[in-house]
Amino acid sequence: MMSIKSKNEEFTLFNQLSDEWWNENGKFKILHQIKSHRMTYILEQINDRDIKNLKILDVGCGGGIICEPLARLGAKVTGIDFAPNNIKAAKIHAKKNKLEINYINKDIEKSKLDQKFDLILMFEVLEHLDDWRKTIKNIKRNLNKNGKIIISTINRNLLSKLFAIDIAENILNWIPKGTHDYNKLIKPEELRIILSKENFYFNNIQGLAFDPLNREWKLSKNYMINYFCTANLIN
Repeated sequence: MMSIKSKNEEFTLFNQLSDEWWNENGKFKILHQIKSHRMTYILEQINDRDIKNLKILDVGCGGGIICEPLARLGAKVTGIDFAPNNIKAAKIHAKKNKLEINYINKDIEKSKLDQKFDLILMFEVLEHLDDWRKTIKNIKRNLNKNGKIIISTINRNLLSKLFAIDIAENILNWIPKGTHDYNKLIKPEELRIILSKENFYFNNIQGLAFDPLNREWKLSKNYMINYFCTANLIN
């Protein structure tokens, strides 16, 4: 039986990689490649809501790759990350680009935020937490009435293990080796059950697939590997 990676191992890996966040050809190259698809999905899910002045929390913001385009559209963005070097890199880049983003160095599993938000993003975060179920239970306290949470993560099955870990990490080096632990990946039905228990309405799921012929990523109906989902807090 494979062992589950500890929180300290997760911390060490991401803290060491902090200088790579804004290198579009570096170790986080893939995050830059899928940034436009992430933004497309976000904007589709907020429908006709004016993004200007929308209060958004990006949990596990890393170096701010998603925080910055949201801030450019006029949203009031807060980014939180447990790795201090990530937050340092994010602050430096935001200042360089004259963007007002509130960056916080905290561990969302151990710390509470006093603020409330209209939208909470958790992109590639849940599969790195010690207890993602408890985190979802806690994070809903930070949602305003009619607030939404948008999650992206990786499905848990043999196909996702082959492509997201064996090939993407160990063969193609698309992402740093050791980034994902198969045992911590999350099936959509597991996520749906917990969200429902916590009074969320699970209302959308889409996959993110790589097209090998055109060598590009695209949103897809196939969510066997990577997927996005949206849930609305029921008041």
